[in-house]
Amino acid sequence: MDIKAKIEEIVEKVKADPDFAEDFKKDPIKAVEGILGVDLPDDQINSIIDGVKAKVSFDGIADKLGGLFGGLKK
Repeated sequence: MDIKAKIEEIVEKVKADPDFAEDFKKDPIKAVEGILGVDLPDDQINSIIDGVKAKVSFDGIADKLGGLFGGLKK
């Protein structure tokens, strides 16, 4: 399994689907296992969850900063 690809897939789902994003916030293990369709060992599932959280947080910050800097250009 390509962990990086799965993280990207889940990040896109979190961004595109508010219901899934809420499910991910409430119970990330259940949400990720639902997407993957398989029960993974805790260390693997936690790695995926941490990767998704980091990516979503970074992208959210980057979007906000882009908006700030975009406003400065004008």
